[in-house]
Parts: sequence; C-alpha cells; structure tokens
Amino acid sequence: METTFKFLKQLAKNNDKEWFDANRKTYETCKTEFEAVVKMVIDKSASFDKGLTGLEAKKCMFRINRDVRFSKDKSPYKLNMGASINPGGKKDMGAGYYMHIEPGKCFLAGGCYMPQPDVLAKIRQEIDYNTADLKKILNAKDFKTYFKELSPEDKLKTAPKGYPKEHPELSLLQNKHFIVMHHLKDSEVLDKNFPTYAAKVFKAMLPLNEFLRACMD
Repeated sequence: METTFKFLKQLAKNNDKEWFDANRKTYETCKTEFEAVVKMVIDKSASFDKGLTGLEAKKCMFRINRDVRFSKDKSPYKLNMGASINPGGKKDMGAGYYMHIEPGKCFLAGGCYMPQPDVLAKIRQEIDYNTADLKKILNAKDFKTYFKELSPEDKLKTAPKGYPKEHPELSLLQNKHFIVMHHLKDSEVLDKNFPTYAAKVFKAMLPLNEFLRACMD
C-alpha cells in the first residue's frame, strides 16, 4: 500500500478540496488498493468467522469525507483509510473487526464500540453472571499476544446504575465500550504478508467477539 501511504501523507499537508480534486485519480488508485487488502483480510478471516463468508470489501469501507456539521475542525477529509469488517458490513453494530490505516497511527481493533443502552445492559448482565468466561478470554495466551486489556476509553468513574460500588468485577462493568486495539508499525502494514498477519490478530480476537455476540442474542 505504498501509494496509499504516500497519498495520505500528502493529504495531511493539503487537506482541502482543491488539492483533493487535483489528486482524485491518485485517491481512486488508493481506494482500489485498500479494497484489495480488505478483501484479502475478509477472505482469510472467514476461515474462522463464518459470518464473514461472502462479505464484500466495499460494504466495509468508510468514506474519506468527514462529517463536519457538528465539528469545530472543518477539514473536509479524514487522514486515514478505515474498514469495519462485520458480518453485516460497516453498518452492522454488532461485535466485529476494524482496520485503520494512517501513516504513523495504524492499528487493528475489534469488539463492540458504543453499544446501545439495551445492548450495554445485556453485556454487563452477562459479565455479572459469567465473569469467569470473560476473564478466561482476556487472559488467554493468544489474546495476550496482541492485546493488553479492554480499552479504557470513556470508562465510568463510578459503578453503573444497578450495580453496587463494592461489586468484585466493578472494573469490567465500568466499561462503556468493549473493544481492544493492536497498534501497528507502518512497515508491518506495507509488508506483503500483512493480510495474513491481520487475520491472525483478528482470530485472537474471535473469542471476545463470540462472547459479545452471545450477549446480544
């Protein structure tokens, strides 16, 4: 993805419509390049997550245009290429996988981000009932190879409604997102074997996604 990295670096210095329009052909090349990588990752991941079988890469890729309606930053374009690899594509709010390609800030992630209140309640209830199952997943050797812990982003400072402050698993229940992240070096993404590596990381994440999907059923 050398072309994509070069384009994104230039975009970071020229984030305006005039420059983008002048370089639109290069962007279209990058988009095709990224789509091919996403497809390879999907195909490899479908071998262990059957819900991804037949999933089209295009349905997973996010637009590069930013939604600036409610933002002080009016820069028109994102500085990354992203894809949400879920059984239902990027619009699927269930547990899945995410690829973020941005020079110097690449990462792979997954789990359930911003679950709706009813879904969040179900996840917390399952943690309350079956903490041992989740802990086993989070402490597994394959999981620990790529992830340290659940992301603490937006974590509550107090106990969630309906749970005592003395709850033995309060730290897990305080999470508002149930996601993990694996940061990447640019060289790892540019390596020809990156799709295989990405699928390997996602496979280590699968037990967490299965736990979260079971909570939602």
